[in-house]
Amino acid sequence: MKLLNKSILIAAVALLTVSTYAQEEEPAPTFSVAGSIDTYFRSSEAKPGTSFADLPGFSMGMANIIMSYEGEKSGFVVDLVYGPRGTSAVFNSGGSSNIVNQLYAYYNLSDSFTITMGNFNTFLGYEVISPVANFNYSTSYMFSYGPFSHSGIKADLALSDDASLMLGVLNTTDYTESQPIGEDFMIGVQLGLFGQYINYLGGGTAGVSQIDFTGGIDLGDSFFLGVNATTYSDDNDIEFSGFALYPQYTFSDSFALGARFESFSENGKGLDALGVDGDNTSFTITGSITSGNLMIKPEIRMDSASSKFYKDADGVDTDSLSVFMVAAIYSF
Repeated sequence: MKLLNKSILIAAVALLTVSTYAQEEEPAPTFSVAGSIDTYFRSSEAKPGTSFADLPGFSMGMANIIMSYEGEKSGFVVDLVYGPRGTSAVFNSGGSSNIVNQLYAYYNLSDSFTITMGNFNTFLGYEVISPVANFNYSTSYMFSYGPFSHSGIKADLALSDDASLMLGVLNTTDYTESQPIGEDFMIGVQLGLFGQYINYLGGGTAGVSQIDFTGGIDLGDSFFLGVNATTYSDDNDIEFSGFALYPQYTFSDSFALGARFESFSENGKGLDALGVDGDNTSFTITGSITSGNLMIKPEIRMDSASSKFYKDADGVDTDSLSVFMVAAIYSF
């Protein structure tokens, strides 16, 4: 009997030890808050037909607050934006959701398979809404004409260390609060291979078909070359396409220099990026000066079009524009 009791005691202690060890190994849930603010000076009232950084003089960008919770298997993200840049980013939202940039929950079915539902920023394109993650402060035509965000459900699958697949069922582009009555849903697909991404967005009532490539390559320890190409068409005879290169050179921990060379063409009707069918070529050069969490970005942008698509500061039609701006971005 004593031997049996001793065996039971040893087993109980061993079970308690294993249980305690397992609890210690489980990652603790975390709640975090991050965000940014940005403000800028723009030298001219004239502007290209792109989103953001489009106000003259000393102007606000946006305040961005991102709250996230990460549990063992699940979590959520709430991303709120305030200010002109935020308003432009969520233009098809309404009511209390007109400050919501992202709001989604996710569940990790395994280490390589995640299901996400809610409102999330688009998977297409090289640039994003937050200026913190973009090297150039102003944005490209390809980014400006979308999409910005989606609401829906998506599955992200890591196929290997170098390959990934995303499949999604989505509302009509940029209708993030709800699906418009009578509209068909859209399909999103992303295939990632060695840090390069092929994206597809299609379907919906308008019969959208957009193919997008986003990637880049390190050409040295300090030199990176990004690339983006996209083509879009739908049943409403809206068509556009573009191609951009993003060379960036890091001189030190506190200074880098980058550029964007973009060629953009609009065909068909309804987009009105340039006003009528035509071509635009833009060259943007941006400096990035970093001190702690503060980034200062002086930038020169020059746009040249195939016809007089723009109006200068005096309201006169012109086929070229030049703008100087400097932005201050603080992230936390």
